[in-house]
Amino acid sequence: MYEQHYTRFKDISVSERILNTVFLLTIGLGYLMALTNMYFTHQGLDGKSGLSVEDVVISYHGNRNQTRLGRAVNGVMKNNLRYTGDKDVILRWIQNGADEVGYNDKVAPILNRDCILCHTPSVNPSLPDLTHYETVSQVAHPSGATLPTLVRVSHIHLFGIAFILFFIGKIFLLCDIDANVKSVTVVISFFAMLLDVISWFITKSTPSFAYVVVYSGALMGLSMGFQILMSIYQMWFYSRKS
Repeated sequence: MYEQHYTRFKDISVSERILNTVFLLTIGLGYLMALTNMYFTHQGLDGKSGLSVEDVVISYHGNRNQTRLGRAVNGVMKNNLRYTGDKDVILRWIQNGADEVGYNDKVAPILNRDCILCHTPSVNPSLPDLTHYETVSQVAHPSGATLPTLVRVSHIHLFGIAFILFFIGKIFLLCDIDANVKSVTVVISFFAMLLDVISWFITKSTPSFAYVVVYSGALMGLSMGFQILMSIYQMWFYSRKS
């Protein structure tokens, strides 16, 4: 009777093991850098140090007591302002409703002097446009991530992460463990990724869904980490007992 043979790590060459290992280690390092970037991007939005669920809520849903421009001049853009008092001028303008008259009289001169060198679409399209009132008002009024921003980020995220998960999964399937465990593990990573992205959009209108963003992201990370570590272990340190 024909016995079907499945390829396992013991069946591949040393060169293939090396290639798989450096790929997995590089992806693992890249994921750690992505987590670090996420931390520095979102932490402190609630006015407290460290990353919290409230920071996630503010990022996607917004906070009526905070605006993107206000957070910037209190944080990353603070040192770019020539005069310390300019921060207070911008914050008072935001608190008073961010009207166009106040923008033209008090805020535009500050932004034109200190900010538009970088915040101009032709120079850096990924940064908010601070050259006109219409675009400045978008970041001066309370709001979370815009729908166009979520669409742009999600399509990049889905395409990029899907390829990474596919190749990690292809390598992980060579592990000599229960087939059901392997199937569930690879499916979980894709499911968590999709749930994470969908939760971004839902959190924009329902802030409590920020918990789903956090938990689904953590689930995807755990699944990826398990696949990477198990694959490397079985490639180099595992020998099946007869």
